[in-house]
Amino acid sequence: MADVRVVRAERAWIDGGFRPAQVRIVDGVIAEVTPLSAAAGADAAASDDLIVLRSDEVLLPGLVDSHVHLDEPGRTEWEGFATGTAAAAAGGITTLFDMPLNSVPVTTTPAALAAKRAAAAGTLAVDIGYWGGAVPENLGSLRALADAGVVGFKCFLVPSGIDEFGHLDAAGVRAALTELAVFDGLLIAHAEDEGHLHEAAVEVGAGPAGELGRHYETFLRSRPPISEEAAIAAVIAAARETGGRAHIVHVADGRALDAIRAAKAEGIRLTIETCPHYLTLAAEDVPDGASAFKCCPPIRDRANQDLLWAGVVDGTIDAIVSDHSPATLALKTAGGGDFGLAWGGIAGVQTGFASVWTEAARRGIPLESLLPLFTTGPARIAGMPGLGVIIPGARANLTVFAPEREWTVDAHRLLYRHKLSPWDGHVLRGAVVTTVVGGTVVYRAGDDDARARPGVELLAGAGVGAGAGAGVTIREGARS
Repeated sequence: MADVRVVRAERAWIDGGFRPAQVRIVDGVIAEVTPLSAAAGADAAASDDLIVLRSDEVLLPGLVDSHVHLDEPGRTEWEGFATGTAAAAAGGITTLFDMPLNSVPVTTTPAALAAKRAAAAGTLAVDIGYWGGAVPENLGSLRALADAGVVGFKCFLVPSGIDEFGHLDAAGVRAALTELAVFDGLLIAHAEDEGHLHEAAVEVGAGPAGELGRHYETFLRSRPPISEEAAIAAVIAAARETGGRAHIVHVADGRALDAIRAAKAEGIRLTIETCPHYLTLAAEDVPDGASAFKCCPPIRDRANQDLLWAGVVDGTIDAIVSDHSPATLALKTAGGGDFGLAWGGIAGVQTGFASVWTEAARRGIPLESLLPLFTTGPARIAGMPGLGVIIPGARANLTVFAPEREWTVDAHRLLYRHKLSPWDGHVLRGAVVTTVVGGTVVYRAGDDDARARPGVELLAGAGVGAGAGAGVTIREGARS
């Protein structure tokens, strides 16, 4: 007998707008989307097989996060598939893409990808895809890793902080893009220029760099905006020269957007992302010793934040993603709050959407303007344009969201492994009510863990998965 579930909403995000709809789900796939009068939705009684949204709730496609570090296998004490995907579900995310570091081994070979997939088996609350890495040691053999199922290749232009994940210089970036252009692969780049880092920051891209002290301003000066601008210019030049596809991760410098706009207008194959912490947190508000705020590139000032928001509004920024990059509390607080000694990275997979919506609403930016950047934008970057939509044939990944409902972040109640957040104590606008993955409810507001583990793997390949997009295979081996 088929497993059938129905979701009714007075406001459902369909075809780029909110409208009344009923979504019928059969065996984990959206079978039918039909109009629904507001009265019919209000009169219906909810049951196990029928989800009826309240008048203050909206039905969204499951959010997509194309930049998450789950750190498994090998550094599971930092995060892990079980805790990380549960937190993602609580944040309304139904599909994420895992970065090739900081796991051990790093995902730079087909064997390392196989080890990661084995570790994921039976643990996934949400669906998952994988990025590979481009490092000096595997240039010339990237096609084999692509054929194994990764959706693209991450590189660093500065030391990554992980010894086993080396960085590429300008020649290496050109070599990687030349190699990837042969099969239309994607290179995604951590864009900071080592030559413009100073005051000990040059020692490492993300990790401890030597004593800088407890004043955030000192750390901020050590990674100036020109470091991003120079590295982004280098990636643009390499993409122009090779014709390859490039993506800049976690853009923090708003002044770099003009060069990005010009590159896009020129026809260079370039996309970019930014992150909730750059859009909602400001350097002026970082307390002394508050190393939970440390990330690379750093959180900059409010004037810079305004430039990033302009890029959100005008479409220069293609996606907003968490860059969920957790570490142990000992690493994040190393040196008693010294911004040089503490490990970098923001844990934000559960709070990202609500924090950005809170700031957008304050600025008068409608929810409709944000949704593509949290759904179809990241999906396209990962090469899976069928994600982040509510259409027949798509996997039934849905998020019920209450845009006006306020809640206070309590870091101790967040579902990822280490309870540290720069938004701790902040009142956010917009709450995730229910998250559905493959037709299964995996999270309801207030849960202290994921209810089920129905997540599947999305591997780039020759097959076509239901609703995932051309060239994508859904593998159920990781489903519990």
